[in-house]
Amino acid sequence: MRLGINLGYWGAGMDSDNLAVAQEADRLGYSVCWAAEAYGSDAATVLSWVAAQTERIDIGSAIFQIPARAPAMTAMTAATLDSLSGGRFRLGLGVSGPQVSEGWYGVKFDKPLARTREYVDIVRKAMTRERLSYEGEHWTLPLPGGPGKPLKLTVHPQREHIPLYIAAIGPKNLQQTGEIADGALLIFPSADHLEETAISHLRAGREKAGKTLDGFDVCPTLPLAVGADKDVSALADMFRPYTALYVGGMGSPKQNFYNQLAQRMGYGKEAAEIQEKYLSGDKEGAAAAIPERLIDQTTLLGSVERIAERMQAYAAAGVTTLTLAPAGFGLEDRLASLRAGTEALERAGLA
Repeated sequence: MRLGINLGYWGAGMDSDNLAVAQEADRLGYSVCWAAEAYGSDAATVLSWVAAQTERIDIGSAIFQIPARAPAMTAMTAATLDSLSGGRFRLGLGVSGPQVSEGWYGVKFDKPLARTREYVDIVRKAMTRERLSYEGEHWTLPLPGGPGKPLKLTVHPQREHIPLYIAAIGPKNLQQTGEIADGALLIFPSADHLEETAISHLRAGREKAGKTLDGFDVCPTLPLAVGADKDVSALADMFRPYTALYVGGMGSPKQNFYNQLAQRMGYGKEAAEIQEKYLSGDKEGAAAAIPERLIDQTTLLGSVERIAERMQAYAAAGVTTLTLAPAGFGLEDRLASLRAGTEALERAGLA
């Protein structure tokens, strides 16, 4: 099992430290450094900045939002980043959510599975550098009846095949991801529930495509907080606002994929209460309503020894790249967490 690092969103308050974190992850042998985007910083700019100042670590978009870019533009960006980084780019895609898609980009959030499939088809076709033409439900290239003609990408990616990941939560999306992608980006993963909430659906998609999970990258992101085992409850409290935001406030009352995931993990009553409190404006109440066990199941908390045991559980469940999002109260805390992650992986016998 490999390790990754997620820098999150640029502008989230830790910007001045992020380059040092990426460089330390590079020095420690981490496999990939991911950057996110929502409706603030864009991931492509951050990744180019990181790539220019690191040597070995891959850079990855987690995610490029599908409603934000035409698929041909994403192919251009992927090819450019792969070329500039010397073949170190991984393309992560996702549909975002209804509030961002419709509120920020003005793109209707409908038929996300069909849109994703067509988007991936066009991106991959464009990156083969053949002349691009496509007829689908959501995209037609070139537009009919006009001056447009099939064009081909003029930039040569460093590699013939750039790894493509999809951020997936729901069963149907996970199955399609297994079918059409090279890896899955997961969030709020519990090793105890990973088989029924993710792996089984990914496997079904791979089987549909005539493939197995061999070579497919299962890549969840887990917040990390290192400390004494006796302080696990206090460490878990650090992530209450984060968990409340996703389980309670993301998407809409009818389309919150994270809330639905918590329900599938057995927290139906609690997920409903968290969402009700959060959407009514009681964010503190929503955070307080989160069971500590839910946080502990979906983060890495405690001593290096405890984290090593959890890493073994994730590897046994089918995780191939474990992406860490280290918490801390400053740069030194975050760097220490990175080193603890490496130590835990070695103690787990997974390095």
